[in-house]
Amino acid sequence: MSISRGRGLQANVLGTFDTVVMAVAGSAPAYSLAATTAVLVGAVGLASPAALLYCAIPMLGIALAFSYLSRIDVNAGASYSWVGRTLHPFLGFISGWALVISATIFMVAGSLPAGSMTLALFDERLAENTALSTVVGAAWFLVMLGVVLGGARLTVRAQLIMSGVELVILALFAVLAFFHTGNARAFDWSWLGFSHFDGMAGFASGALIAAFYYWGWDVTSNLSEETRNSRRTTGLAGLIGVGIVFLLFEVFTIAVNVILSSRQIEENDANVLAVLGEEVWPGWGGKLLIVAVMLSTIATLETTLIQVTRSLFAMGRDRTMPSALGRVHRRWNTPWVAIVVVGAVALLMFVASNALGTVGDILSDAISAIGLQIAVYYGLAGLAVVVAYRRTLLKSPANFLFGGLWPLLGALFMFWVFVESLGELSRAAITIGVGGLAVGLIPMLWYWRQGSDYYRPAKLDASRAVETDYVPDEPTGSQARVHEGLSTDF
Repeated sequence: MSISRGRGLQANVLGTFDTVVMAVAGSAPAYSLAATTAVLVGAVGLASPAALLYCAIPMLGIALAFSYLSRIDVNAGASYSWVGRTLHPFLGFISGWALVISATIFMVAGSLPAGSMTLALFDERLAENTALSTVVGAAWFLVMLGVVLGGARLTVRAQLIMSGVELVILALFAVLAFFHTGNARAFDWSWLGFSHFDGMAGFASGALIAAFYYWGWDVTSNLSEETRNSRRTTGLAGLIGVGIVFLLFEVFTIAVNVILSSRQIEENDANVLAVLGEEVWPGWGGKLLIVAVMLSTIATLETTLIQVTRSLFAMGRDRTMPSALGRVHRRWNTPWVAIVVVGAVALLMFVASNALGTVGDILSDAISAIGLQIAVYYGLAGLAVVVAYRRTLLKSPANFLFGGLWPLLGALFMFWVFVESLGELSRAAITIGVGGLAVGLIPMLWYWRQGSDYYRPAKLDASRAVETDYVPDEPTGSQARVHEGLSTDF
């Protein structure tokens, strides 16, 4: 195997359309709906569309934060770099660690449904077998591991096929659900209000689960060193991705409320979308939506692998984690050591997950734990943009609203959800969520003592950032922007 130290990721591989596809795939609309709808309905009942709506508003604030920060610092570590250079390197490391841990947990939470959905195409009873689902899910995981190892071009080609088919199926069923006549209950506008929440604590628990729905669009920022004109493209793609998945989430969650009874939702906790498909289109509907969920799950395994391996690559490059993680394969320009390490850890977790219970039980605790970690690193990024742009916020109303107020409110919302939901979650979810973050203190303090330059950062200040000219999606010869894809000034 031909490897190299000190090489960067391959620059200028992805274009604007590619990055939008990656943003949508990162949020995994079909998977999120299938795996999380029963959990959300169990937490907030008929208020599930409202939880998604009121989480989308602060989530757009966080997407704006990522957009503004990516303009002044191109780094595969994204929030790990931005938070470290604005708030404090310790907070930056915790931000990166939160992403690494949440993504690693997701390897189990995502691979199990990939396995069970694949089995459900052949026999519904096989899908309930946790051990068999784990084996098939692990097989899909290894395939995606190979695709991610093969480079950004191969990754995006696979993504275009999987997400393309998924979105066509979802669009078809969105239309069919609208014209469906056999309703369990009539649509009520109160589902988009606050009346169905069980107080503020109930709203917080719903918002935490809703954050998991949206999570993943920020993969575009982790791909910034491999994207053409990334200072403009990655942030724009993230915003478009959040908008697209919001519409899909609302349409299908309202359809679930209208078409399925509470009993149907409860009895099919990890298979709600297939049941909805069967109601809307008996015979073929369930199978087609199972295909959509399977493709969505496999696609989001790929984007999550990108997020965690690029974050570990940035940490290895900065020597805040073992420097071997910063090694890049000479032929494929991918962080091969980080990919191998993540693969080995995830496979061990697959084995351990079999002792935790059914697919539904594992999903419920994992989703809540991941929600806590998402709230931490999204919230820190929301604060980071305000600090980075503090000298320019009053120069225009757009700067004040989009680079300051909205991201700040998004950050405060994320932190509030984190604190408020702690009283509502199971002990297992809190242990996984908060305990996973606490483990990060060990490598953080160790490499701080080793003197990593990351802990002596050049402060990120938008007023001193060099304005870069627009670069077209198709680079032209020697005049192409060669600094795209290079490491930052750590």
